[in-house]
Amino acid sequence: MKKIDVVLGMQWGDEGKGKVVDVLTPSYEVVARFQGGPNAGHTLIFGDQTHILHTIPSGIFRPGSINIIGNGVVIDPVILASEIAKLEAAGVEVRSKIWVSKRAHLILPTHRALDAASEAAKGAAKIGSTLKGIGPTYMDKTGRNGLRVGDIISPQFAERYNALKTKHQGLLSQYKDFTYDISDYERQWMAGIEVLRSLRLIESEIEVNRMLDGGSKMLAEGAQGSMLDVDFGTYPFVTSSTTLCAGVCTGLGVAPHRIGEVYGIFKAYCTRVGSGPFPTELFDADGQKMRDIGAEYGSTTGRPRRCGWLDMVALKYAVMMNGTTKLIMMKGDVLNDFPTLKVCVGYEVGGERIDYFPFETNEQITPIYKEFRGWHTDINSIRRYEDFPQELKTYVEFIEHETGVPVSIISVGPDREETVIR
Repeated sequence: MKKIDVVLGMQWGDEGKGKVVDVLTPSYEVVARFQGGPNAGHTLIFGDQTHILHTIPSGIFRPGSINIIGNGVVIDPVILASEIAKLEAAGVEVRSKIWVSKRAHLILPTHRALDAASEAAKGAAKIGSTLKGIGPTYMDKTGRNGLRVGDIISPQFAERYNALKTKHQGLLSQYKDFTYDISDYERQWMAGIEVLRSLRLIESEIEVNRMLDGGSKMLAEGAQGSMLDVDFGTYPFVTSSTTLCAGVCTGLGVAPHRIGEVYGIFKAYCTRVGSGPFPTELFDADGQKMRDIGAEYGSTTGRPRRCGWLDMVALKYAVMMNGTTKLIMMKGDVLNDFPTLKVCVGYEVGGERIDYFPFETNEQITPIYKEFRGWHTDINSIRRYEDFPQELKTYVEFIEHETGVPVSIISVGPDREETVIR
């Protein structure tokens, strides 16, 4: 029986999943997104070309691939249509390679307005939403009010759309100081619906299992990161979906025993966008140096990312929750010029040392660090693990020892060729 392999982020998102999926996809016929929405920003770099994908799976650049947008994804037709147009303008064949689940939920223009109104009302307590309407869409999904992709081919589509829009307008009227105008975006949205209708709309749970039964090699692609999971992340500063491996089962309709390899992607350091706890965050020159060298600015929002040392407590937690079988380390090259590196190996909370990720993650956490010597070597051109400086090998092997999981791929630069596979 064929199993579906999974690739997902082990930190707070932005780990480099897009590049990894592109590197892995030659071995797979099908790549499927299983959760999240256009708050994702998967960056892929080929030579002098940079592509940022928000909804379309990262296998789209591989000839003959099938790219499934699963039922667990929420879709903004405006963003999807724009993404397709940009790829086609770059000469990429798109439409024949995208299949969309009829059960995926649609982000309405009023969902975006609700997102903005809710975030504005929180004031200083805002969670750092990307304001793409993701949260309100998932709220409608769980509240059983949502509009799904399959509804766009129903004769009752306009009626269903207007009913949900009217409901949202009633909710928006409760935000007394909030004004909005969706008219222009609504026109673009309806045009995006026509693009969506032109794609292959499927019962994805049937097709996914049928292809696995037929022996197809399939890779499930996650968005955001494990520490943003709605249940097990740094709540309430999390996303609205299940970012863990368990989300593959609900987001694509596959049974747990059909999960194969679980590739967990992490940076050699940590970053986070928006609000929320970040125990190893740096506010000094080292943090700014990471941001500058690593170009740590959100691919979706453009916001500067908060930077800090690798948090082994959080990484081990993510490994446990996902059943990670192989680790993939990104951006080791960003640390090329650091004389000393630190890794958080425990937390001090209320005078007590703990080695697990706690329920409360606030400013009372003090990270406990282990120091490593830097490698002071430009590793971008290295293609064999054996050729790495000993200091980098020591760093990698410490991570393997602590997590109990092999680091099977190490990225040494943004291009797909700048990759060391062990």
